[in-house]
Amino acid sequence: MLLARSFVKKTPLVPLNRPFSSSISHKMQIHPLLARSDNWMYLVVDEASNEAAVVDPYDWKKMLGLVKEKGVNVTTLITTHHHDDHSGGNIQFLSNHPQGSSIKAYAGSRSPGTNTVVKDKDEFTFGKNIKVKALHTPCHTQDSICFYLQDEQGKKGVFTGDTLFQGGCGRFFEGTPEEMHKALTYLGTLPEDTIVYNGHEYTPGNAKFALKIEPDNADVKRLAKLAEDNDCTAGLSTIADEKKWNVFMRLDQPAVQKATGATDAVSVMGALRELKNKA
Repeated sequence: MLLARSFVKKTPLVPLNRPFSSSISHKMQIHPLLARSDNWMYLVVDEASNEAAVVDPYDWKKMLGLVKEKGVNVTTLITTHHHDDHSGGNIQFLSNHPQGSSIKAYAGSRSPGTNTVVKDKDEFTFGKNIKVKALHTPCHTQDSICFYLQDEQGKKGVFTGDTLFQGGCGRFFEGTPEEMHKALTYLGTLPEDTIVYNGHEYTPGNAKFALKIEPDNADVKRLAKLAEDNDCTAGLSTIADEKKWNVFMRLDQPAVQKATGATDAVSVMGALRELKNKA
């Protein structure tokens, strides 16, 4: 049997397959699945309808295996941005899924397999209970979209691709420090109990870097412990956590400004990213 979390080797803070599923409610189950060495793709299941969405199914064969194991009907494909390690499995997934031709594939305009282009604040639903809102967060790529999900009980999650990581952010491949500052500020307006589902398992390196920037921050130490105890940190932080331990969302803090030698938010962001690139 294929286990979405069979790769966990350390003592996790939550059980395998996370009944809180990763899980943001008993009606919305979220299963992280590893692709390549550190990419996260996801299967999101609406238990009320048995309908599901897949997020960034790069390893399409592995994702189809999980879909078959769970016995769900995929109606939605979500792509966070066009980079191949996120979108590269879209066409194969759609071609090999029995109902692939009828699956709604949501993304920015540059992702392969897209049949429904979304822009900032566009909304759609799948299943009976899951509402989705697109949040345009250009910088890592100009078509980066974060997808905010909420079920009928008000439980929340956001798929952040390579924009926001646990304790970090993506490189500015197609954007500027100002754009990343705006993107993270935008994500920071989400309800604080929103669970973060990131695109890569970069938490150990992010925690190590954050400890250099804010060595006295107890929350950063908590992030380091989270990374130490879990091979998969996807779904183990909230927007509230990120505001406390993610240095890229703490540009006004004295320790962050001291480390970068700047006080203006955009300048701090740019210097911080350069420091992380060299770390």
